Amino acid sequence: MSADPARRQRWLHPAALADAAVAQREIAEACEVRDRIGPVRMVAGADTSMKWRDSRGPIHAAIAPLSWPDRTPLPAATITDIPPFAYVPGYLGFREAPALVAAWERLPEKPAILFVDGHGRAHPRRCGIATHLGVLLDVPTVGVAKSILCGRIEGELGAEPGATAPLIDCDEVVAMAVRTRVRSLPVYIGTGHRVSLDTAVAWVLRLSEGRRLPLTTRLAHDAANAVRRGHAGG
Repeated sequence: MSADPARRQRWLHPAALADAAVAQREIAEACEVRDRIGPVRMVAGADTSMKWRDSRGPIHAAIAPLSWPDRTPLPAATITDIPPFAYVPGYLGFREAPALVAAWERLPEKPAILFVDGHGRAHPRRCGIATHLGVLLDVPTVGVAKSILCGRIEGELGAEPGATAPLIDCDEVVAMAVRTRVRSLPVYIGTGHRVSLDTAVAWVLRLSEGRRLPLTTRLAHDAANAVRRGHAGG
């Protein structure tokens, strides 16, 4: 069940940084790390774009759906908004989640799984953007990140596509480093909400198609950038 209105407001628009840290801990506690996914007829990617080094300007959010299993791209839901929260490392969710929630609400049909450009549980308070968004919406989410926010890779990550190695933080497996393409940097795949880590990895490999990032992420990235380019002054 999605958050009640009062809690949703606190989780989206905290009054101060201390309140944001409290909200993240509450969201992390509400996160489910086991599979609770309905029939999959559609999946989607979520991403945002903004003018380079413009921390005060508009944020352009996109959720790009894809029918499954035929992988046909469907029209993306997009929105441009002024972020209510300044960028602070470790608190990205409060900057991006409001716009992504608004874009989600514009989708005429909701996807069964949402692949978010960013971390899930691999966060100092176990509340990356994928977990933040998943718990807010109560939808299955997967975090697909391009760099490490916290933790370290344990063991050696093989060079072949499909190779994996756990990302460990404070003796906890918080994500999986995954090689999706030969001679490519890994991606860091994590549970956002209602998706187990094994299932998250399997889905990202299924959608990668020989590329570093899954198709869902690439489509959302392109859609968010297109909105930014089309925005006046973007």
